[in-house]
Amino acid sequence: MERSNSFGTSWADQWDYSNPDPIPESKPGSGNEKKGGVEKTKAAAATGLKKVKAGTTLGFNWIKDKCQKKSTQKQ
Repeated sequence: MERSNSFGTSWADQWDYSNPDPIPESKPGSGNEKKGGVEKTKAAAATGLKKVKAGTTLGFNWIKDKCQKKSTQKQ
């Protein structure tokens, strides 16, 4: 009976030194990993800001409509 660890390799595979590590290595000097993270963060922040702006606009318009309805009903 063969058991696997959390990485999906068996006990025997852990001790097999003829098979190279299956984790791909990044090319040195590419630098895309760090830039990609910054770009993703910028995109997420921009999307979040747009959502906040849209929600705020809807909220103010809702309040404005409620206040105008009260003032027209009193007259």
